[in-house]
Amino acid sequence: MTGEATAQPVTEAAVMDVLRHVYDPELQLNVVELGLIYGVEITRPGGVRVRMTLTSQGCPYGPALVAEVKGVLMALRGVESVDVEVVWTPPWEPGKMSEEARLELGMDI
Repeated sequence: MTGEATAQPVTEAAVMDVLRHVYDPELQLNVVELGLIYGVEITRPGGVRVRMTLTSQGCPYGPALVAEVKGVLMALRGVESVDVEVVWTPPWEPGKMSEEARLELGMDI
């Protein structure tokens, strides 16, 4: 026995867990709870595709958020490539946030 562990395949659940560590600098909430992640797909072994949006098309932090999403996913064991697609349809609106996020921001539910 060599002692090497067999690499586990990357899962959508693992990707979503890691994305919870990416925070919007203005709202101080993670991109998952904000409802900015529209989809995650494992495209091949080691390949991840993320569909996400921003709170507005003029979001000054957009490029930084996209870069951070790529960075945290590339650090995930088993990930070899990351494709992040920023989409505008459907447009983001506060109703896409989790109940916890809306409560934290003091929004009526």
